[in-house]
Amino acid sequence: MSSAEPPRWPSDVQYLCTQRYHSSVPNNIRDHLLPKSQTRSLSSTAPPVSIKQVTTDNHPAKGQRGLFATRKIPPRTHIIDYVGEVHCDERPNSDYDLSLYRSPEGVSVGVDASRVGNEARFINDYRGVALKPNALFEERRNAAGELCMAVWSGKEEVRKGQEILVSYGKGFWQARSSSTAESACDACKLGSE
Repeated sequence: MSSAEPPRWPSDVQYLCTQRYHSSVPNNIRDHLLPKSQTRSLSSTAPPVSIKQVTTDNHPAKGQRGLFATRKIPPRTHIIDYVGEVHCDERPNSDYDLSLYRSPEGVSVGVDASRVGNEARFINDYRGVALKPNALFEERRNAAGELCMAVWSGKEEVRKGQEILVSYGKGFWQARSSSTAESACDACKLGSE
């Protein structure tokens, strides 16, 4: 289900209010993720966030978008759910893919917001911006009972106008640094042949 796009939404990404399920998600996994009633309700309140272009000179994402608080957000408060395409296939090239769930059988489920998603896809990592994150990802069941990845404020309030920042985790950065090193090595090999 989609709704009106928020201001500054990119034209090449479809806006979603609820998760979209990819055909790679087996029925038994869907049964675990989705509420038994299969009725998925939309939140009637808009999240307290706004998408803005990052203009700070020393920000690693300068010129790109970030997610900012439109009002004061108290500590340990739900901000927004990370919405995208729920999938069980590999997506190694997506920078918008979060791990959601691993089944007892070892099936990995992710939420990818590279082509479809909501405002949460614009949350940046705190590294190079702040001393620590002011928000975190947390797996939970939403009001409709669907398992999702939620964004919560941390131990301190998020001030109005402040950028919402999380930790992408060491694995995210290690995967990017090793793939960059591998690409550089491949280029060296090609140049020497």
